[in-house]
Amino acid sequence: MSEHVIDWYFDFISPYAYLQWQRLRREAPQLRLNPKPVLFAGLLGHYDHKGPAEITPKRSWTYAHCLWIARRHDIPMRLPSAHPFTPLPLFRLSLALGATDDIVDRLFNFVWREGLLPSDQSAWQDLLDELLVTQSDISTDAIKQALHDNCEQAIASGVFGVPTAVGDEKLFWGVDATDMLLGY
Repeated sequence: MSEHVIDWYFDFISPYAYLQWQRLRREAPQLRLNPKPVLFAGLLGHYDHKGPAEITPKRSWTYAHCLWIARRHDIPMRLPSAHPFTPLPLFRLSLALGATDDIVDRLFNFVWREGLLPSDQSAWQDLLDELLVTQSDISTDAIKQALHDNCEQAIASGVFGVPTAVGDEKLFWGVDATDMLLGY
């Protein structure tokens, strides 16, 4: 792959996105990712498809598979109390703070290492305080539009699921494609 930045489309709701993020940060720190939060539910709606958490046996399989991948790669993981959950506050917070690597990392850790959710008001407020952000900072029309634009860009690029890395007009979808992405 050339020296271009790779667009990395993800949703904080996806344990697979968290696992791939951890692997890419650890195994390829030189890889220049442009994290682009997208609403997985928006992609599913566009393609008229159900997500894994919407199919009970698939949800159980997904949890077991993700915990196995986490153990295999020595990635700390703690499942949140509810899944699926509403990731919109996480998207908005990420975008308000520039969706930098450190911010994306912190928000993934909030959900998938600490097992917390934005619906846990005390933990959410602690996170906002830690990041020096108010709820009104993340509720602007510009932030909402940025998320919408990311989703439109993802669909225009052919993205149909998360995580998906796009570089040199090639798509690498899912945690299972991590080795393929690293090899490319």
